[in-house]
Amino acid sequence: MSIERKGMMFVLSSPSGAGKTTLTKKIEKNNSNFSISISHTTRKPRPNEVNGKDYHFVSNEDFSNLIKKKYFFEYAEIFNNYYGTLKEPVLKLISEGRDVLFDIDWQGTNQLKKNKKLSLVTIFVLPPNIKTLKERLLKRHGGQENIVKERMKKFNEEVSHWNEYNYVVINDNLDVCFSKISNIISNEKNNKKKNLNFEEIELKVKELTK
Repeated sequence: MSIERKGMMFVLSSPSGAGKTTLTKKIEKNNSNFSISISHTTRKPRPNEVNGKDYHFVSNEDFSNLIKKKYFFEYAEIFNNYYGTLKEPVLKLISEGRDVLFDIDWQGTNQLKKNKKLSLVTIFVLPPNIKTLKERLLKRHGGQENIVKERMKKFNEEVSHWNEYNYVVINDNLDVCFSKISNIISNEKNNKKKNLNFEEIELKVKELTK
């Protein structure tokens, strides 16, 4: 399927609890030309999540049908639930000249990267340290230690994919991290690419996964 390259696609990925969803919403709020790609998921809504705004919540059967019809750009199984991005709404936004933000994991990102017709910029978000990550997860999941333990167990695997991304940022302070991502977006929109500080990020990853 050929698409006109008007809008750009920006992916934010991170280990669970590192802040990609909060950052994605902040970027959309502060950039009138950005739209968030709303994923379909088989997981149950969390408190305050709205169907059609945060996610499209669907049954396993509905999700399977969408896979069979090849309606997804990408889909992945994460913590026993499926998540996927429909092609049609994304292509429509891009054709209208809008930029699209994706809040997806490394599996979905790799699937999107295979489509060479897409103008794609990928950003990986790291937490400042393990203690902060655990605190964020406990807060999100209402202190349920078993869920947090499951998320933490998956952490090293998720972080191991950082070097597959165009950029890596550390979410130590939300506003500072948002500013860094905004600069990346601005540079990319003006075709000014910056090289990743590989050694610095590698040291950070070793510190987080030791």
